[in-house]
Amino acid sequence: MATIIDGKQIALDIRGEVAEGVAALVAAGGPTPCLAAVLVGDDPASQVYVRNKENACGKAGIASRLLRLPAETTEAELLATVAELNADSAVHGILVQLPLPGQINADRVLRAIDPAKDVDAFHPENVGLMVQGQPRFLPCTPHGVLQMLRRSGVPTAGKHAVVIGRSDIVGKPMAALLAQRGWDCTVTLAHSLTPDLPAVCRMGDLIIAAVGRPRMVGADWIKPGAAVIDVGINRLPDSEGGGLCGDVDYDAAAAVAGWITPVPGGVGPMTVAMLLHNTLTAATLSQASDA
Repeated sequence: MATIIDGKQIALDIRGEVAEGVAALVAAGGPTPCLAAVLVGDDPASQVYVRNKENACGKAGIASRLLRLPAETTEAELLATVAELNADSAVHGILVQLPLPGQINADRVLRAIDPAKDVDAFHPENVGLMVQGQPRFLPCTPHGVLQMLRRSGVPTAGKHAVVIGRSDIVGKPMAALLAQRGWDCTVTLAHSLTPDLPAVCRMGDLIIAAVGRPRMVGADWIKPGAAVIDVGINRLPDSEGGGLCGDVDYDAAAAVAGWITPVPGGVGPMTVAMLLHNTLTAATLSQASDA
């Protein structure tokens, strides 16, 4: 039976470390880190995410601002809001909650965020620094996965990692990070057009599932003893009992894997914890640049 990687507890540990770092920064005369979140429209899931981030900031001693804009906000209006936050020295991190309404080009907005305040690490400059192994910030969800692996004692050096999903937010950066020195994986980046995907996954000592398909990864996709990290979070229809599930068939996979993350309670809490970590880093870097 697999060892369960408790993302809730690891995230709490990291949030405690961030709170200590914030207190130390302020005690040394540094700024109180501040995260500004911009929410356009009234998407219910986005509202929940933003509220969770606000609460987490408060517990870590990080100041937070929430800018609510109506759903009919134009791209120019949103870009003007981002420009104001870029220019505000009291703001260290800027988060534009996705998805955005259809009239707004999300890529253009994300590129407009000052890279030094881009705590999601989506800006091309931050992506480039990450790929070069010289990161300013690491993207929150992949960084959270790395922390889970390290703090749970999952070996990576010389192991074969299979990342399922090639999104810019999770799949691509996850593959790039696992291949870097210090993690030292041989990485396969698989996706929906990968021939015989189950066979490819069975080669993995480590599987990262990030495709958004409920329970796609079954027990017969998993090499016995492999570590299985489930990034997916899917809401099931009422006909299937409702609730949330991941991209992995958890009960079946847990009987085969060596380590596994649950959904919920796995990767999700880590994403918020690493956002706080990045906000503290941004505030620390801003102090250094002002010195």
